Formats: sequence, structure tokens, C-alpha cells
Amino acid sequence: MSAVLSDLFTYLGSNRDDLVRWTLTTLWLAAVPLAAGFAAAVPGGWLAWRYRWTRTAVIGGAGLLYTIPSLVLFLVLPEILGTRILDPVNVGAALTVYAFALLVRTVADGLESAAPDVLEAATAMGMTGRQRLRRVQVHLAVPVVMAGIRVVAVSNVSLISVASVIGTSQLGQLFVAGSNSGSLTPIVLGLVGFTVLALSLDATIVGIGRALTPWRRAVMR
Repeated sequence: MSAVLSDLFTYLGSNRDDLVRWTLTTLWLAAVPLAAGFAAAVPGGWLAWRYRWTRTAVIGGAGLLYTIPSLVLFLVLPEILGTRILDPVNVGAALTVYAFALLVRTVADGLESAAPDVLEAATAMGMTGRQRLRRVQVHLAVPVVMAGIRVVAVSNVSLISVASVIGTSQLGQLFVAGSNSGSLTPIVLGLVGFTVLALSLDATIVGIGRALTPWRRAVMR
């Protein structure tokens, strides 16, 4: 065990600058596409919920996007965006597509999760459809939506490492370095890095969900 730790610390010291740069890029790839995908999914999910006849087309179309292999997107997007193939923006755009594809259904299901009697009570209080959506349904949808975001966040973190195959600089490069050198040290370091990132991102999302639903804590107490 001491030898393994010694090798890890030695590798960290020898590759500090690269590791810092790769970590920052990985953090960007984990957070920004998730936020952008959610922002794009909100109107799509609302459309699928509000106009039921569009649900199959909107959610089905989004689902088809998720079936596109990640390597295909990583290689095709530079031609569409006019960027270099190694540019992290390509990976970010692909992850945004995947986040959007999964979160459209999540948003629709979240808006659908409000109990009918709660909506009837809101209507009886004199709320219009728009007020009921903003003041009641959006708040009740938060637990469902946050659960979906947690799944997408972990999924996107795992996909980031795939981008190392095409040479995009991020923590997935550690797996390539380990494979090329036949050393387990960078591979172990990469696994630890991605695991810590996934757990930290998940904990952050859980914290945001709790902050947005103080009424749930009151009910539990």
C-alpha cells in the first residue's frame, strides 16, 4: 500500500500542471453542459406536458438523440461547429445534447407529478393556469427534476472520459497515459478523480434540491 501511495504522490508531483489543467477542463465539461442541457430541456418538457399531442414527438425525438454514439458526435460536431477536433467545446456540445435528451422527459414528468387535488385547490383559490404553473407545479416538480438531473450528471461524467480517445485534454487522459505506459498509477488516479467529481457533483445537486424545497423539510419535521 505504501508503494502505491508513493507512486501516486510521485506522479502527482511530476504532472502537477497537466493535472490541474485537466481537472479544470473536466469540471467545466461536467457542469456547463448539464446546465445548458437543462435550460434547453425546460421549454421542450413544458411543451410535451402542455400539449399532450406533442409528447410522443418531443420526448421520442429527444430519446433518439441519446442513441447517437458519443464518438460519432465527438467527430461530427467539429464539422458542424467549425472547431478543431481536440477542442473541449466539441465534447461540451455533445454532452449538452445528451443532457437535453434525457432531461426533456424529466421536466415533463415533473410537471405531471403535481397531484390533481392540489391543482384543484389552487384553482379554487382563484389562480390562473399560469399562476398555478409558476407557484404550484414548478415547486412540486423540483424533486422529480432534481432526481433526473442527478442521473444525467453522473452519466455525463462517465462520458467525459470517452473523449480521451480522440485526444481531448481532460482527466480521461490519465487512462490513455496508463494504457500507453503499462502503469496502473495514472489509471488509479483517473478513477479516483472521476469518482470524486461524480460524488461532489451529486452532493451539490442534492444540496440545491434541498434548498429549493424547504417545505419538504418542514413536512418531514
